[in-house]
Amino acid sequence: MVQVAAALLFAIAAGLGVTVILAMLRSNADAILSALLGEGAFTSPAAPGPVSDGKAIKLRAAPVRRLGTHRSRAPSRSVKIVSHAA
Repeated sequence: MVQVAAALLFAIAAGLGVTVILAMLRSNADAILSALLGEGAFTSPAAPGPVSDGKAIKLRAAPVRRLGTHRSRAPSRSVKIVSHAA
């Protein structure tokens, strides 16, 4: 009985998904199909073009970080840890 109910819920969900996809295609068919064909939704004159009038903001390069080897100021000493149980 539970399996039948799960199958019915799955069928209803799949039907709703197909319905939503068909509704999207009906309302935006031109834009979706042109995007799938690689043409894009906008024509060339309506699309924004690159800025070529010199108003672009130029970014400066970040300074190079030099990570050298740094010596530790405190001398490290090795300490043997011996268990008291041993």
